[in-house]
Amino acid sequence: MPKMKTHKGAKRRFKVTGSGKVLQQKGVRGNKINRAKRSQQKWGKDQPTSRANREHLKVALPYGLK
Repeated sequence: MPKMKTHKGAKRRFKVTGSGKVLQQKGVRGNKINRAKRSQQKWGKDQPTSRANREHLKVALPYGLK
């Protein structure tokens, strides 16, 4: 059976923690330099994905999610 391909956009936007949780970035990826310090801190942390997204990510990241 051939290898499955990883979706490269999903690989850049999501990460899987050691315990198996899937985290996503909060939307703003660039142009933070012109914003207030407090709003930059707000975007710094990742947030867990919804259950519906996790089902799609099993297809997009075949080797990243178990």
